[in-house]
Amino acid sequence: MASADPRTRTQRDGAQRTRDRRVDVFVALGTGVVAIGLLLGLPPLDGLEPDGATLAMRVPAPFTAAWTVLALGLLAQSAALLAARRAPRAVLVAVSVLPVLVAALAPQSLDLFGLTALPVVVAVVLAALRVPLVRLWPTLLVAGALVAAGNAVLSGALGQGVLQAVGAVGLPLLVTLLVRSRREVRAARTAEASAVFREQDALVEAAVSRERAAMARELHDIAAHHLSGIALMAAVIDRQIDSDPERAHEGARQVREQSTAVLDDLRRLVGLLREDVPAERAVETVAGIVDLVERARFRSDVRLDVLAGDHQRGVQALADGVGPLAQLAAYRTVQEALANAALHAPSAPCTVTVDDRDEARVVIRVENAPAAAPAAPTSPSGGNGLRGMRERADLVGASLQTGPTATGGWLVELALGREAPAAPAQATDGDEVVA
Repeated sequence: MASADPRTRTQRDGAQRTRDRRVDVFVALGTGVVAIGLLLGLPPLDGLEPDGATLAMRVPAPFTAAWTVLALGLLAQSAALLAARRAPRAVLVAVSVLPVLVAALAPQSLDLFGLTALPVVVAVVLAALRVPLVRLWPTLLVAGALVAAGNAVLSGALGQGVLQAVGAVGLPLLVTLLVRSRREVRAARTAEASAVFREQDALVEAAVSRERAAMARELHDIAAHHLSGIALMAAVIDRQIDSDPERAHEGARQVREQSTAVLDDLRRLVGLLREDVPAERAVETVAGIVDLVERARFRSDVRLDVLAGDHQRGVQALADGVGPLAQLAAYRTVQEALANAALHAPSAPCTVTVDDRDEARVVIRVENAPAAAPAAPTSPSGGNGLRGMRERADLVGASLQTGPTATGGWLVELALGREAPAAPAQATDGDEVVA
């Protein structure tokens, strides 16, 4: 593909050059045809007027020396326009010089000499469209002076020559500058609109990327927690199916419960993503960690410590003042930490601590002891769990710390700030709830 780009670019440039040459030929040919047509048609048309006899006497007869000089001058001016794209200023000077030569060689062409202004008008338009006015104005002055000089040579009246110069150079210049300015304004608006569209596309892509990352985190948290438990319980059932059938049946029921739970979580996620389907249940909170630990006890040794502060003696809920997104991040962090503990330290005890004593923040810790049995091999593409934890913590402005403990275990600690201060204390001592 990379080698095809230069060829495509070359073909595109060649096609553009061909179109430009065709336009140049059309402009030059059209100017020449119009000029010669007027040269041939004006005398007969003027002869139809009641006072045309007097004028006809001052027009050179067709194909005479003066008429031929004028015709050749018009053709030469038209042919010079073929080079207007490559050298617009030089062409403008050349087209303006030729009428002076025609005036000197054919003074009898006075009444048709105004036709030589037509190629000059075309040259002015082409030059004004392609050259900035700052660089073009000296050439315009030279062209105007030459047009005035040519007319003055024939008529002997400098004022008439100046008027013709204004008509052949000044007026076309003003019209062309107006058209050019409107074209530039239109191009600027188009570029601005394109920039706005590109910015909108970039914003949409960024939003889609963020949503995909959020969906990936949610799916990972749901699947990793439940499916890792199902895999561990399936391994236990495989060992107990012959030695302890009753325990194996109990494990199978737990597998079914975990499978139902993961399906419920996935249905809830789909309900959140689809506008026409309401969510089946509310978003998880810190209070839901209690049920999360209870379910985790079916597959490992998990202990729950809830350290309630003085403000919890009233009617306030656990983690009062913590926003819903932050509470969901805490729930998912504990869920992922328990799944990692069950995967990497399957037989080690694990402690979940919810410290709600500080009035400014809530601290949640998940700490597991060293593994007493070798862990099952994991996929080399792992690490998404810790990455998801950090992304969730950064999203809600929480502080996350993960790493090994001094005893060889693993600690996950999440500190959540409160959006509103906790309720004032009613008693002096905090309570500790151990499950």
